[in-house]
Amino acid sequence: MRLPMCSLFLLLAVASPAAAAEPDPLTTTVTGLDQGVFEAYNHCDLETFGRFFDPGVAFFHDTGGATFDRQTVLDNTQKYICGKVRRELIPSTLRVYPIKDYGAIEEGEHRFCELATGKCEGIAKFVIVWARRGDDWRITHVLSYGHRTMTEAEKAAMDTARPAADGQAR
Repeated sequence: MRLPMCSLFLLLAVASPAAAAEPDPLTTTVTGLDQGVFEAYNHCDLETFGRFFDPGVAFFHDTGGATFDRQTVLDNTQKYICGKVRRELIPSTLRVYPIKDYGAIEEGEHRFCELATGKCEGIAKFVIVWARRGDDWRITHVLSYGHRTMTEAEKAAMDTARPAADGQAR
């Protein structure tokens, strides 16, 4: 059976890596929000960081407990994070799901690097619920869980995939 030439081109276009689907607009938006909130987190810019959270945010942390307001989240960030650790998203784990008439669920994994040593040994899972109000997005719920030390194999795999501060692969 012969395929018409236009069918062959269509088949090649669909199979081509260049034809891979672009992220949907919601994923693009939430990815940008994630970058913004954690840029502020990593630089201890608590004013900017706080703007991402609803005043009544519920934050559940497997080792730190539960908090139910923005100010406590900011206080805990100041006390336990600022000047101590940096968060790095593991991009391949990021997933975004819409919540009808509300916003989005963001889930993924991230690792934590100690600023004093530069060692990136902690890893955890997270779920963030984002509420959309017009053009404004706020975090209303956070689950941060599964905190553990990375295995040597995980550290090695991530270190080779992550560019160094000077732009060179590790």
